[in-house]
Amino acid sequence: MYAKDDPRSALATAPPPGPDAGAAIAAAQYFDFRRLASPDAPTAEERTAVVRAQNVILVHTDARAGDDLDNATLDGELAVVVTDDSPAFSVHTGDGATSVGEPGLVVVPPGASRISVHGDGPVIRLVEASEPAWRSRAANAEAYAHDHPRVAPLRRWPEPVGGAAVRFYPLAGVPDEPGRFGRILRTRSFMVNFLPPQDGPRDPRKLSPHTHDDFEQLSLAVRGSYVHHIRTPWLHDSTQWRDDEHVRLGSPSVAIIPPPAVHTSAAADPGLNQLIDIFSPPRTDFSLKPGWVLNADTYPMPAEHRTS
Repeated sequence: MYAKDDPRSALATAPPPGPDAGAAIAAAQYFDFRRLASPDAPTAEERTAVVRAQNVILVHTDARAGDDLDNATLDGELAVVVTDDSPAFSVHTGDGATSVGEPGLVVVPPGASRISVHGDGPVIRLVEASEPAWRSRAANAEAYAHDHPRVAPLRRWPEPVGGAAVRFYPLAGVPDEPGRFGRILRTRSFMVNFLPPQDGPRDPRKLSPHTHDDFEQLSLAVRGSYVHHIRTPWLHDSTQWRDDEHVRLGSPSVAIIPPPAVHTSAAADPGLNQLIDIFSPPRTDFSLKPGWVLNADTYPMPAEHRTS
């Protein structure tokens, strides 16, 4: 699946497919956030696009200075994906305010919180799909009226070391490293991989088509544009076969890729292109690679995975 020089070529072998491996394969989904919510709308609510996968909801707001974003009172953690284009903002909880002004990942503990925005740009939030305040707001909620049987359910990973707190993991000072795939951070429920920017289109002779057995991938384009190449494997029921897809999306956008579709994404713009991959729950195979998860000391793996 991967070239020999691709860091993912040495990932741990996946376990055998689960009991629902014969279930129908879901369709891939593609969303241009600015078609879902106008960036020129007068209110933050109208500038907010909400989409979901089975275990995670992605909330994209074209924020403006002075916006006050209510995250609601959550049962699980909130994660904020901060890109090069994100504005400075402050996260407010019952324990005070935390200021953020550079790219990275913010993790907010369960409970009530809000975000006050100090500039213009995207504010990208991740919440668990079970959160009542958010699940009905997803533009594609109907696609998950019933759980997809091929997707493993979310079981939260262990509590963070040191207990509940707002934590910010900046990307500054974390260079690309040979042998490590991107810059990966995780929470109890999510894994976020900040892939390095691609200058110009990807070489069409060096793509990396691959599959996942039991989890969805959200490929979030934050700069440039990407062509998402998707192939649905053939099952015995030919009425469910799909043609190959080659869907080009600009940014900001997201492709939601179901298991076990064969997929690869290719940067397409002549300038900078950047993709951020999101998974829920965190990936065990990535987590087993020493040094890949940058905040592994704070967010430990489940004991059964550490000893496997």
